[in-house]
Amino acid sequence: MSDSEKDQTEKQEQRTDNKPAEDQKSAGSDAIPGKDEQPKEKTETEKQADRIAELTKRVEELTKENENLKDQVLRRAADFDNYRKRMLKEKQDTYDYANESLLQDLLDSLDNFDRTVDAAANAKDVKSIADGVKMISSSLVKLLEDKYNLSSYGNAGDKFNPDEHQAIGSGQGPVAEPVLKEVYLKGYKLKDKVIRHAKVMVTMPDGSVKADDKEKKPDAEPEKKQ
Repeated sequence: MSDSEKDQTEKQEQRTDNKPAEDQKSAGSDAIPGKDEQPKEKTETEKQADRIAELTKRVEELTKENENLKDQVLRRAADFDNYRKRMLKEKQDTYDYANESLLQDLLDSLDNFDRTVDAAANAKDVKSIADGVKMISSSLVKLLEDKYNLSSYGNAGDKFNPDEHQAIGSGQGPVAEPVLKEVYLKGYKLKDKVIRHAKVMVTMPDGSVKADDKEKKPDAEPEKKQ
């Protein structure tokens, strides 16, 4: 074998000896994929898909929240409507039964009047019947005054007050200012409010008495010297 052939044979053997090591190196590199690789960036399509997913989820959340708010509004509207109806009913009941307490108190007086009427049918003493009626009247007046603040007014000789009196006639007389000559129908007040004006006859000044005239008192007698 020549020297040149011998050299070629040695080179081939060296290549053969080095090949397994290179193959092993290559295999070792393939055994850990991605070790030295950088993470891939998402494509524009993937980014849009993620964004759409986020928006879809947000829309679902807002839709649910909107439904909850609608339910709350409907419930509150129903509650308010029930409250309004209840207030109207209470107001109507107050109007319908405002006099219930008064009427209950008047029942005793009505019963007393019924008993008086029954007694009058066979009574021979008219005065006793009249006294019974007066007692019932006094009891009723006291009830209205004490419990309900109702008071009557209007007596002959009182000063005429157009805010409290209704003049149904008048005449002239020796008075300094208009006064009540006669009371045909008493007036009534509920506390300070006039609920019925008194119907009266009024005496008007005839000019014989001046408003600033004062009664003259007789002079005192001088003391006697002892």
